[in-house]
Amino acid sequence: MAKKKLNPWFKMALDIGPLVVFFAANSRFGIFAGTAVFMVAAIGAIAIAYAMTRHLAIMPVVTAVVVLVFGSLTLVLHDELFIKLKPTIIYCLFGGVLLGGLIFNKQLLGIVFDSVFHLTDEGWRKLTIRWALFFFFLAVVNEIVWRTQTTDFWVSFKLFGVVPLTLLFGALQYPLLMKYAAEPKDSA
Repeated sequence: MAKKKLNPWFKMALDIGPLVVFFAANSRFGIFAGTAVFMVAAIGAIAIAYAMTRHLAIMPVVTAVVVLVFGSLTLVLHDELFIKLKPTIIYCLFGGVLLGGLIFNKQLLGIVFDSVFHLTDEGWRKLTIRWALFFFFLAVVNEIVWRTQTTDFWVSFKLFGVVPLTLLFGALQYPLLMKYAAEPKDSA
């Protein structure tokens, strides 16, 4: 039986939705309320996706676990440092796992993209390296922004800086996707 898939626009809304809610709650009630709402929204997005597809995508689950751990530390210790470190840790984790997969000859990016693309091995290798480096770039940018700017600027940058950068980076991968496209393997 084929796995149910979400509409790509709805999937994007579920991926970005918790960040939008975090931004809105932070701007109205502050970082601690924003963090609490972000935690609930992250769980809610996963629950909605699971209810609609009956399967859990790995990236949102890992992200939600890190959000819950670092969000809890932020709230319990009343220290915004932990929620600011969360993106750096997630980006380094994703970049490291992708590169580690290459070392062990595993195409983990295909799992992340949930079989949306069908590429040659060379295409997956190149795309994996690009995404891993992009994740490390985002980690560095997060560190620079949270250490040099206000908390409100950092929260805004997560939504209005990182999301457009990620969409632009993804769009710039289109030529690679076309060059290394492969026929889907039959699952029969």
